[in-house]
Amino acid sequence: MPIDIIESLELLVFEAIGMTAVALSLVSTGELTLAQWRALVVLGRADSLRVGEIAQAVGMSLPSASRLIQRLERRGLVTTERDESDRRATLVRLTATGMEVREAVVKCRREMMEAALQRHAPRLPRGLAPGLSAIATAFDQYR
Repeated sequence: MPIDIIESLELLVFEAIGMTAVALSLVSTGELTLAQWRALVVLGRADSLRVGEIAQAVGMSLPSASRLIQRLERRGLVTTERDESDRRATLVRLTATGMEVREAVVKCRREMMEAALQRHAPRLPRGLAPGLSAIATAFDQYR
């Protein structure tokens, strides 16, 4: 893989994280950490997940993920319940409020992207979307 592509992707990822942090501060008044946001993103893709699955997806230990989930639950963003198929496990679900916060952050970030790209539209290469989609597909294993 050419190094310039990797460096460009790294820069894009760094900027996207910064954009997400700004959107989080605007929408959630700075109350959500990036790890908590990641948990909301992961939960938004499933009906429910076990705490262990969230820990793995977010990249943290099970005890850290449990504390993160407890903080989200106190804020009314998720609910928890025992898994009936395995009473040792806890299932986590987004609440309506959690879904609203998730959607608001995504909307804010999308508006920021659109505004930034609008200013640079003449310099963007034609056919960029299929290339970006191919990259997203390659990175899909990290969802």
